[in-house]
Amino acid sequence: MESGNLLLSGILIGFSIAAPVGPIGVLCIRRTLAEGHAAGFISGLGAATADAIYGCIAGFGLTLVARFLMDQQVWLRLFGGAFLCYLGVKTVLSRPAERAASAKGGGLAGAYGSTFLLTLTNPMTILSFAAVFAGLGLASANGSYASAGSLVLGVFTGSALWWLTLSGGVSLLRSKFDARGLEWVNRISGVVITGFGVIALLSLMGRGR
Repeated sequence: MESGNLLLSGILIGFSIAAPVGPIGVLCIRRTLAEGHAAGFISGLGAATADAIYGCIAGFGLTLVARFLMDQQVWLRLFGGAFLCYLGVKTVLSRPAERAASAKGGGLAGAYGSTFLLTLTNPMTILSFAAVFAGLGLASANGSYASAGSLVLGVFTGSALWWLTLSGGVSLLRSKFDARGLEWVNRISGVVITGFGVIALLSLMGRGR
């Protein structure tokens, strides 16, 4: 398959894998409403970077890395679940900003880093990419670094495109929320994020039986 076609395929794959609204999506929506478009989009870029890394592992056929991450998935889920619970409680207790936050490096770096780490703690994403690559007949890209690179670049671009679309759309609604409305956004999104964390931790109990 030509590099251009692989790039397009990667964009479609990255967009579709990022699109389902999970804890990262809820977090980005909340940050967009509470802190502005930049915070929401940068949060999404953290997830897109992690998606690209997992796409890279699947696309380049790095089976040893994939096996290691799958072997460590209990610790990764434990960390991810605990981190989600922490973020959820922090979100519930946080007061909404009176205006969109300015683009300070520390704040945006923290937004990027938190979603990057949360996405990396879900090694099942590797299986998602591997399954999609195989289902679409893209596994042959493993034989060429250029082809695999085009695929991974597409994954990052598609994922980033989704987060740009989501944060942009939510940003348009921000003007409709007053301080009271943003406070409820914090509470609801915090409870949802905490719920995802609790589910992740409970799944570890099920594995131990």
